[in-house]
Amino acid sequence: MKYLITGGSGFIGSHLADRLLEQGHTVLVVDDLTTGSIENIQHLKNHARFQYVIDSVMNEPLLAELIDCVDGVFHLAAVVGVRLVVDEPIRTIQTNIHCTELVLKHAGKKGKKVLITSTSEVYGKSAQVPYSEDDALVYGPTTKSRWSYAYSKAIDEFLALAYYKTRGLPIIITRLFNTVGPRQTGHYGMVLPRFVQQALAGGPITVYGDGHQMRCFCHVTDVTRALAQLMESPDALGEIFNLGSDKETTILQLAKMVRARINPTIGIRYVAYEQAYGAGFDDMQRRQPNTAKIHKAIGFKPEFQLDQIIDDVAQHMGAGLSSHVAEAGSGAYMTGRRPLNVSAQG
Repeated sequence: MKYLITGGSGFIGSHLADRLLEQGHTVLVVDDLTTGSIENIQHLKNHARFQYVIDSVMNEPLLAELIDCVDGVFHLAAVVGVRLVVDEPIRTIQTNIHCTELVLKHAGKKGKKVLITSTSEVYGKSAQVPYSEDDALVYGPTTKSRWSYAYSKAIDEFLALAYYKTRGLPIIITRLFNTVGPRQTGHYGMVLPRFVQQALAGGPITVYGDGHQMRCFCHVTDVTRALAQLMESPDALGEIFNLGSDKETTILQLAKMVRARINPTIGIRYVAYEQAYGAGFDDMQRRQPNTAKIHKAIGFKPEFQLDQIIDDVAQHMGAGLSSHVAEAGSGAYMTGRRPLNVSAQG
């Protein structure tokens, strides 16, 4: 099969390209490098079944041509990260909605299958945890730009489902929950790479709020495995799936784990949300998925534990872990479980 990955030079997109190529597929990537990086796909440039185009998904004639020549589309292109969402709400809304609109429009003309990556953010402020795919969505006011990402991704879902129901377009929707791993950066508010980077730099690790917020972290290798399986599953068509780990940890616990595994001597500093993101910032206390549906569909169960994920991210950032961790041999790299295709080429 030949697949197009929009946003394919990003963190998740580049790992998905690795996996699809390893499975024998041909991969075409389009990315404008706004938040992605050419370094993420550098090791694939000479691969016989890999092509990339540096351009925007909003280049409609180009997008139409790319979709014409593939069997299916993994649509990952979007504005990502709390920092960008708060700072650039216009760009967030326009990119997330219009890019999805164009992908569905041109895929719809040729009946090409589309997998849409949505987000756990669509659940908003719902207190009904763990979240199930048919739960009600509860959002904050439109006066707070923080919610523009959740609203825009929910519109993406509505639009994809409309194409499925009214035009028979084969679509799949996944709601990603805190995907982490090598190649992710902390530039746009992603918490784990920011913590690891701070620990490697000598600290302190900065925790926003009181640190009692609970999240579930899933390795990108587990996530891309599920994305590839869902694309090939006939039972997934027209469905929404939570995708992530259901094992919760507090942000403060995460900070302490990072400190213990990288540099036990550094401190942890608390930063008010207002100082980090501006006055009136809203956050969710918990964000835990019910993963029963995706487990039933494809047998999904994450393989990587959080300590392995931390070790993986730290090693990718180019510094060795502290000696007590290296001797323990508990990291993903030390057990021989590496992200796909990360080799001497990369």
